Amino acid sequence: MASESVEQEYLLLQQQLRNILIQKEALKLQIAEIDAALYELSRCEEENVYKLVGYVMIKKRKEEVEKELNEVKEDSQIRINSLESVEKDLVEKIKRVEEKLKSKVS
Repeated sequence: MASESVEQEYLLLQQQLRNILIQKEALKLQIAEIDAALYELSRCEEENVYKLVGYVMIKKRKEEVEKELNEVKEDSQIRINSLESVEKDLVEKIKRVEEKLKSKVS
């Protein structure tokens, strides 16, 4: 019965790791999209640009939109760093549980 709980723990840790990796990948994609938008804004010579907010396009100053995008990018990078820390901890826990499982099988 104890081996079943170790197996359950192992499966749970693997699922948590998958979730972390999915979240991290989504944030990386968001950063890539922001980088593309910032690049296009840098090429734009207009003082004002349009930003999509829900179903409405709003006219805003280009610098304001760039600032907002950079803030979101920075927040996303902070979240990625946090997720990487959690990922590292999970990988270590998974290794320990794998060792427990191997010792029970032997």
